[in-house]
Order: sequence, then C-alpha cells, then structure tokens
Amino acid sequence: MHVADAMTPRSDVVTVALPGTRDDALEYLQERGFSSIPVVKETDDGEVYRGLVSRDDLIENPDEDQLALLMREVPTTTPETDIVDVAELMQTEGARRVPVVDDGLVGIITVTDVVRAIARGEVDGDTTVDTLATPEVNTTYVETPLTVAEREINYANVPYAVVLDDEGGMAGMLTEVDIIDVARVVEGEDDTGESIANQDDEWMWEGIKAVGNRYFPTRNVEIPREPVATFMTEDVVTVSGHKTAREVAKVLLSNDVEQVPLVDGGALVGIVRDVDLLRGV
Repeated sequence: MHVADAMTPRSDVVTVALPGTRDDALEYLQERGFSSIPVVKETDDGEVYRGLVSRDDLIENPDEDQLALLMREVPTTTPETDIVDVAELMQTEGARRVPVVDDGLVGIITVTDVVRAIARGEVDGDTTVDTLATPEVNTTYVETPLTVAEREINYANVPYAVVLDDEGGMAGMLTEVDIIDVARVVEGEDDTGESIANQDDEWMWEGIKAVGNRYFPTRNVEIPREPVATFMTEDVVTVSGHKTAREVAKVLLSNDVEQVPLVDGGALVGIVRDVDLLRGV
C-alpha cells in the first residue's frame, strides 16, 4: 500500500499561509482538533510548502505571534512511498503528520491514516496490544489546575494525562486537544506583576512557574486555571491486552481518540496510543 492510497489530498488539506499569525493557526487547531497544520507560501511560481506549526509550538512560544517564527521543519514523504516505511518514519521522528511532497505539497498523511489502514486490514494488525502498549502512564489529579496539568503533560512529552481521583482510581482523561480547545489569545501587560507565589500558597509550584502570567507580554495564549475535572473526559474507553492492533484501531477511530488505557482485571496497567499500533505493521 502506498502513501497516495491513504493520504489526504492537497484539495482537502487545511493550511495556513505566510505571512500569518498565531491566531490563524490556533483557530484551525481548535476547530479541527489537529495536532499540527502545514504552512505554505504563495510565490510567483505558485504555492511552496514551508513547514508545520503544532499545538506545542503555540504553547511553548507564548511571546511569539509571527507564524514564520513558530513553524518547524519536519520530515516529508512522497506519494509512491510504502505506508509501512512512513509508519517507521513517524515512529523514529515522532511525527504525527507527514507532508507529502512532489513538486509542492500534494497531500498529508497522518498517524490516523495509518491507523485507519490497520483497522481496514490493509496492513498488518494481528499483533496483540499487550506487546505494543506503554507501561508508563502519565497521570494527574482531578483537582490540579489546568495550567499545572498542561505543564505536566508538556514535561512528560505525551499528549494526554489519565486523571486520578482521591482514591487513585481512574476518573477521566485529559488531552492536549482538551487544553487547546479552551485556550485563547489575549492582550497582555508588559509587567508580569504578582506572579510569584508565597511559600505557603496552595499550588505554589504553579505560582513559581508564573503559569497564569507567564504568557505576558504581548499577544499570547491563556489557559484557564480551573481544576482538570472541569475539562477532562469522564467516560473513558479502555481495552485489555488480548485485543489485536486491528481491534484497538477500530476502538480509537470509533471514539475519535488518540489513546486508550490498558486495563487488567480493572487495574490500570498501561496506555495504548495510536502511535504504538504503528510498531505492529
């Protein structure tokens, strides 16, 4: 199976154009739930592909408004490339969306496209997920302020956190998409003001990090400070280790999620992300 058989063609690819701003990318990421979006530039010779801008780029560069300084270069592929080779590229490069180029941007292939091919039986999906799942699970607490949970997710370098209740049970799931959905661009002050907490303040770490005010100065992204419980998904779909990659791919697609907790006898034992399924193709 080739990339051309699974990719989204250029006519259906949402892009942002240079010159542009943070607002342009944030609007599409919020509306579509994408992890990143291609950046193009119109020239006298036609459209030129320039790079990608991601959710992380927006949050990690809060003082930058110019799209040209937010985008990054990422690996590309061609329409004739085998989808198995692209799956390997996604794993080694940590890329969820790979632009497809052939004398310009002709499409984009995503982790979801590969997962869809697994679900349809177009590539191997017979491996059981107990061998593909990640045993280390990123977690947070239901009462954690969203600003702190966003930092935890960032430092863990994963796009999710399983939310735990007072008894350590699974109460929900928080994802980067949930965070970007409620993020907003604001006009800030140059003075960060009273951003440092006192030693005895609740969630002092949040204050020291100045999460609430760290997005000043200029136009920046602001994240609500309410508890994670306000924004998480409570009805969490789980899977067991005997499920195959094909079966879990169908679960991910039908529930429109990128990861599901792996449980054994009701206990949380791991996480199965969509990128984990790529190791089995």
